[in-house]
Amino acid sequence: MSEVTVTFTAAITHEGEWYVARCLEVEVTSQGHSVEEALANLREALELYFEDSPPVEASHPIGCWWCWGCCWR
Repeated sequence: MSEVTVTFTAAITHEGEWYVARCLEVEVTSQGHSVEEALANLREALELYFEDSPPVEASHPIGCWWCWGCCWR
């Protein structure tokens, strides 16, 4: 099976000595001592989160703007 690349949005906040990276599309959060470390840790956490998920087949990205919601039906 081929790999699928998915792009997510991350929100990063600085809380004390930690940078906290939170995925806006999925409830997954991680942290690190730098922005780069927090994002790398978030990427790893997302890979683990989706590791056992069944593959999704779609003709358009979910919620794509050009199909005006046809992906939600």
